[in-house]
Amino acid sequence: MTSKFREAQQFTQWWLWLILLSVALIPIYGMYKQMVLGEQFGNNPMSDSGLILFACFVFGIICLFFYMRLITEIDQSGIQMNFVPFVKKKVAWKEVLSAQIVNYGFVGGWGIRLSTKYGTVYNIQGNKGLAIELQNGRKFLIGTQKETEMEEMVKKYFK
Repeated sequence: MTSKFREAQQFTQWWLWLILLSVALIPIYGMYKQMVLGEQFGNNPMSDSGLILFACFVFGIICLFFYMRLITEIDQSGIQMNFVPFVKKKVAWKEVLSAQIVNYGFVGGWGIRLSTKYGTVYNIQGNKGLAIELQNGRKFLIGTQKETEMEEMVKKYFK
């Protein structure tokens, strides 16, 4: 029987959602003031359709954060990473030169980041991840909240 590591992460930071929802209140209030009360919203108000488009944009960003996921799977065939809805990678063990759990610190934020030390960093939260270097010289890092379990699976399959 083969074992498999699977981790699905999403943005759950309370302060991030507080910021996003606070920003969402601006177009809601603006639409209410301008379209319901009939008063101008601001010194140089947008048109009603512009306000609606702005609200759609803000809610689109919130939906993006809500549906964004970092899904990592490790099994005998290799490592699969899916940063929904942006990137999907599958790497066979024979393509891997090195793989180790590292504490990468803060790389300038969460999401997809370019780092000279680790290549492309895919992370949702935290500061630990699987640093991978491929035979072709490319590097990337997958963030994790389950570093112990991930490390056990890497040691089991990467030889």
